[in-house]
Amino acid sequence: MTDRTIAQSPNSDLDAEALEWFARYSDAPDAAYSDAAFCNWLTGHPDREAAFSRWQADWRQLDALPQSGVERLRLQLKKDQAESSRKSRTSKRKPSRWSALIPQAALSTILMALVVGGGYKAWDHWQQQPLFVHMYQTERGQQLSVQLPDGSLLRLDTATRVEVSLYRQRREVKLPQGQAVFEVQKNVDRPFDVVAGNTKVTVVGTRFSVRNTAGSPVQVAVEEGKVRVSPLQSDGSSRPGAADVLLMAGQQMAAAADGPWGPVRAVAASGIAPWRDGRITLENVTLSEALAEFERYAPTRMVVRDATVGALRLSGTFDPQTLAHFRYALPKVLPVRLKESGDVTEIVARH
Repeated sequence: MTDRTIAQSPNSDLDAEALEWFARYSDAPDAAYSDAAFCNWLTGHPDREAAFSRWQADWRQLDALPQSGVERLRLQLKKDQAESSRKSRTSKRKPSRWSALIPQAALSTILMALVVGGGYKAWDHWQQQPLFVHMYQTERGQQLSVQLPDGSLLRLDTATRVEVSLYRQRREVKLPQGQAVFEVQKNVDRPFDVVAGNTKVTVVGTRFSVRNTAGSPVQVAVEEGKVRVSPLQSDGSSRPGAADVLLMAGQQMAAAADGPWGPVRAVAASGIAPWRDGRITLENVTLSEALAEFERYAPTRMVVRDATVGALRLSGTFDPQTLAHFRYALPKVLPVRLKESGDVTEIVARH
């Protein structure tokens, strides 16, 4: 938008006069040059053409508005110009230099207010309307690959839900639960945000994974490119005093909702999302957490009632659909035994 301060400009008279001419021909500004009176006014001062051109340039800034919004601004401009002229004609006392300028300056201010205020609000509201909205969800044991209209690819793991909103100037995916891999189509003019709990991951184009499951910190791992991880408050605004973290390819971190974030670490040898190949990787997790992870894919019919046993830690890579391998390995890596009770297996301490 052209910067113009009417009250302080030495050419405020010219701007106001140019605005009046522009208001008459706002539907087709170039038609003004066929008006002999306009041409006489134009040639009467070397700066008049520049003033008229500035109003034309300002109006072209509104081309991004919906047509209905532009039409309303045009009508309002003509209405305000007519009202300003009427008040000038019906004034009973001769105005001073400043009072004579009031209708014109006010008219200029009105147009600028429409552009900067009402026009901007209409434009901003239009920009905030999504071009594409969709929710994708997988059931337990199901995985799903999705290509978005912008060319980005999403791979959803089991028991995952994502809410996609694509706007003109940005892209956003909410991940309320589960985990997904994002292969984002690069577009520097439309950043891509993934919001998971109290964490936002911002990228332009890269491949990374985000995990958001109950009772665990949000986990972000980068396979290609880089991402910025930002802490959010519960209302979605930035958390005061908290610094963003930049993750590069081959790095990962855990972002706790409350308290300090985990350190930046190297991605495990199994990659950012071994579940894409039908595997899950457990890295120094408790037995209770391991069972919860298996339950995301299928019923395990395994329980731990002893908190001490549930706190035992283990690592390993397993096929979540083939629980027999896990059952076989468990007593070999932990001091536990499997106690069968009907169709339920209890994991108890080995004495």
